Amino acid sequence: MRIGLIGFGFIGAELYRRIAADPGSGQVVFVHNRTPSRLTAIPPELILDDLADAANFAPDLIVEAAGPDVTRRHGAAFLAFADYLPLSLTALADDALYDRLSDAAAQSGRSLLIAHGALVGLDSLIEWRAMWDDVTISFRKPPASLGAGAVPPDRESLLFDGSVRAAAVRYPHNVNAMVACALATTGLDRCRARLVADPAIDHLELTVEARGRDGSQLSIQRRQPAMGVSGSEMAAAAHRSILRAGSIVGPVEFL
Repeated sequence: MRIGLIGFGFIGAELYRRIAADPGSGQVVFVHNRTPSRLTAIPPELILDDLADAANFAPDLIVEAAGPDVTRRHGAAFLAFADYLPLSLTALADDALYDRLSDAAAQSGRSLLIAHGALVGLDSLIEWRAMWDDVTISFRKPPASLGAGAVPPDRESLLFDGSVRAAAVRYPHNVNAMVACALATTGLDRCRARLVADPAIDHLELTVEARGRDGSQLSIQRRQPAMGVSGSEMAAAAHRSILRAGSIVGPVEFL
């Protein structure tokens, strides 16, 4: 599998390292980064300066780890010639964009791939999606993991309690797992999001509570060290999604 990487921060650089160390997982054919000076360790022939030229590298899969604007600007174009795995899922909270990407994938025979990221238990959530009555996903984070522009509280604070769609608009770099959960279950408007900032912790906590119409309940909890706005498992989770991508055939698929 020929793979294009967009973004070379913590996650993008770790994906590059993992793919290079395991040739069976694929071959990186291009790397793009907003700051080219960070790509000094990348062979010059693999550096893509302009995303409009991505098709020239003939990728089978393009992985985005650079922010939701990449999907807004280039996602539909990518899907004309490659499968597309955006890790910044908050872009998909825009219904018009989501529909445009889905249509592009259906027309080209390619796939829009939705990674589970920090969300564990995705298979169970999807398998029972028709029976969920309500789903709540909560994040508890240290203020340093709220991303640029956030005002750090000096005590535990509930920053947001509302729909996942509204959370994605307000916190576009913090709630990708929430978007994955909503798309897999009750939808962006019905799935409830809670974001808590807690200066007393140095890790991330994720909780999913789902209730079914038949009285069934599913509870998921995860705790991991913080790495910027993401958890320490994100690179491994994204790499696992890449490994699974080669077997996907539908226009929109969860990994």
